[in-house]
Amino acid sequence: MDEPKAGQKAPEFCLPDSDENKVCLSQFRGQWVVLYFYPKDNTSGCTLEAVDFTRASGDFRKYNAAILGISPDSAKSHCRFRDKHDLKITLLSDTEHDVLEKYGVWSLKKMYGREYFGVIRSTFLIDPEGMIKNIWRKVKVSGHVEAVLEQLKSSL
Repeated sequence: MDEPKAGQKAPEFCLPDSDENKVCLSQFRGQWVVLYFYPKDNTSGCTLEAVDFTRASGDFRKYNAAILGISPDSAKSHCRFRDKHDLKITLLSDTEHDVLEKYGVWSLKKMYGREYFGVIRSTFLIDPEGMIKNIWRKVKVSGHVEAVLEQLKSSL
């Protein structure tokens, strides 16, 4: 399956959040969505990214934007991650990798000569009609949240 591109409709999904509530992308029609994919709860880069998004969540709300983070971790893991770092963003669990694959972020990776499947850190900015406005792939955490917020502001 081809990975989604800017200008296309964002693939629909429903996933459990950290409290096991079902959250669907369609629930956010009429507002912007920052959909970010990250590899693993409580790792240094993923924690920094989640804390950065939480810190900026008020700014995103000002522009009618919701922040959704997706990883292959369980809802229980997300709950511990959220509580440990006082996160104010919605974390969704994709243990089957269905949504990760739909968005083209579940991929073969290499580290220390070992190959394995994992999440390519990526962010999708989705407009109020459900269209992908912008995509960041292979995200470097430092400065990323600010770049997404700037793109959102310039898209209004």
